Amino acid sequence: MSQTTLTEGEHRPGFAARWLFSTNHKDIGTLYLILSMLSGILGTGLSVALRMELQEPGLQFFSDPGVYNVVVSAHGLVMIFFVIMPALIGGFGNWFIPIMIGAPDMAFPRMNNVSLWLLVASLVLFVLSMFVPGAGDVNGHGGGWTLYPPYSGEGQPGPAVDFVILSIHLSGASSILGAINFITTIFNMRAPGMTLHKMPLFAWSMLVTAFMLLISLPVLAGAVTMLLTDRNFGTTFFMPAGGGDPILYQHLFWFFGHPEVYIMILPAFGIVSHVVSTFSRKPIFGYLGMAYAMVAIGAIGFVVWAHHMFTVGMSLDTQRYFAFASMVIAVPTGVKVFSWLATMWGGSIRFATPMLWATGFVLLFTIGGVTGVVLANPGVDRVLHDTYYVIAHFHYVLSLGAAFAIFAAWYYWFPKMTGYMMSETLGKVHFWLMFIGVNLVFFPQHFLGLAGMPRRYADYPDAYAGWNLVSSVGSYISTAGLLVFFIAVAEAFAKKRVAGDNPWGPGATTLEWTLPSPVPFHQFSALPLVR
Repeated sequence: MSQTTLTEGEHRPGFAARWLFSTNHKDIGTLYLILSMLSGILGTGLSVALRMELQEPGLQFFSDPGVYNVVVSAHGLVMIFFVIMPALIGGFGNWFIPIMIGAPDMAFPRMNNVSLWLLVASLVLFVLSMFVPGAGDVNGHGGGWTLYPPYSGEGQPGPAVDFVILSIHLSGASSILGAINFITTIFNMRAPGMTLHKMPLFAWSMLVTAFMLLISLPVLAGAVTMLLTDRNFGTTFFMPAGGGDPILYQHLFWFFGHPEVYIMILPAFGIVSHVVSTFSRKPIFGYLGMAYAMVAIGAIGFVVWAHHMFTVGMSLDTQRYFAFASMVIAVPTGVKVFSWLATMWGGSIRFATPMLWATGFVLLFTIGGVTGVVLANPGVDRVLHDTYYVIAHFHYVLSLGAAFAIFAAWYYWFPKMTGYMMSETLGKVHFWLMFIGVNLVFFPQHFLGLAGMPRRYADYPDAYAGWNLVSSVGSYISTAGLLVFFIAVAEAFAKKRVAGDNPWGPGATTLEWTLPSPVPFHQFSALPLVR
C-alpha cells in the first residue's frame, strides 16, 4: 500500500464544500459563533425596542399591547435558543473539546454538520413566526418564551404558535444530536493518559451539559407536541374544557426549563475556570471539587423544577421540598464561586480583557444566585413571582452571567481561533460600557419588583417611571458597548496583529494553548493519502 502526500494547495475544498458541507469541528464551531452573533443582533434589537417602550409611562411605539408581548416572547426565545446555546455549546464546545482531549475531531462529524443546519432552519422558522397571524389582529406568538396554555392553545388560533413549536422541535433535535456527539467524543476519543480526572474543566462542563440536554429536551418535545395536538387535532391534554390540565404543561415545561438554565450556565463555568486560572497564573483551586460540583449541579438541577410554580396551588409539603432542594443547589454553586476566588487569592493577577469579563461574571452571577435563594422561599416568591424582581434575577444569571462568559471566551480564544490579537483598549472599552450598562438595566428592576411592578405589561403607573428611565438608559449604554465589540472584531481582522503560540504568557498552561491542534483526518489537508 503506497502513500503519497498531498502538496499544499492541492485538493482544496471550494466555498460550499468547506462551509456548507463541512465536517471540520473548527469550521462548524465558527459557523455556530457567526449564527450566534447574527441572532444576538436580532435579540438585542428586540430588547432595545422593549426598553424604548418602557422608558416612559403610556404606550409609545406599540399601539397594541399584543405586539409588545410578541416582542417580549421573541426576545426570550431568540436569546436562549439562538444566542447563548449556539455560542457556548455549538461554538466554543465544537472548537475546543476535541483540542482539549486530544481528539482529531468530534465522534460524528457529519452529524455535527446536521446539528448546525437544523438550528439554522429552526431560526428561519422562528423569524417567520413573527410575520404570520397569532392572536386577534396581531402577527406573531405573544405567549412568552414558556408557551403556557391555554393562551398558547385556544388563545392564539393563528399559525404563529405552530411555527414556534416546529422551530423548538428542530432546535431540540439539533441540541440532542450535538449532545450525543459530545458524550461519545469525550468518553471514547480522549488521548492516551487523558483520564476523566485529568480532563480540563471546560470539557467536564460540556459533558455534564450534554447529559442534561439529552435528559431534558425529550420532555420539552413531548410537551410542545401535546400542545400542537391540542391546537390542531382535537386532543385536550392541557384544555380544562375537555378534562385537561394547564398545570401539567407547566410541570413538563419546567422539567426542561430549569435544567435549561444550567445548560446555559455550566459551559460558562468551565470557561471562567480556564480564564481565571490563566490570568491568576495558578492552577484552578480544588480541581476535583470543581468537576464534581458541576456534576452535582447537573443532578440537582433536575429535581427543583417546581420552584417556578409556587403560585399554582401546590400542597404545603410539596412547596417545602422544592424550597429545600432549591437552596441545596446553592451549595455546589457556592463551591465554584469560592474556588474561583481562592484561585485568584495570592495569584499574580493580570487584568487583561478576558480576565475582566471573567471577574465581572463571578460578581454578577453571584448577585443572581443570591436573589435566586430569595425567590426559593415560597412565601416570598408568591409576592414577587410576576414582578420585575424575577426579571432582574434571571437576567443577572443569564444576560450578565452567560453573556459575560461568552465575551470572556471570545477574547480569550480569539488568538487561537484566528491567529490574530484583538485590541486590549477596545476590549476594555467594550467591557466597561457593557458592565455599567447592564447593571443600570437590571439592578433597578429589583426595586421595581419589590415595589410591585408586574412583568409582561407594556404600560405602567407613573410611580414606576423613575427606575424605568434608568433601566432604559442602561440598555442604550450596553448596546453602545456591543457596537464597540463589532468594531473591535473588524479592527482585529483589519490590523492582523499576529498572535504568538501562547499569547497570554506563561500563565496559560491549559491544554488548548500548550498542545498543537490535531488535524481532522477526514478534511482536505496536507496529510498522507493512503491508496
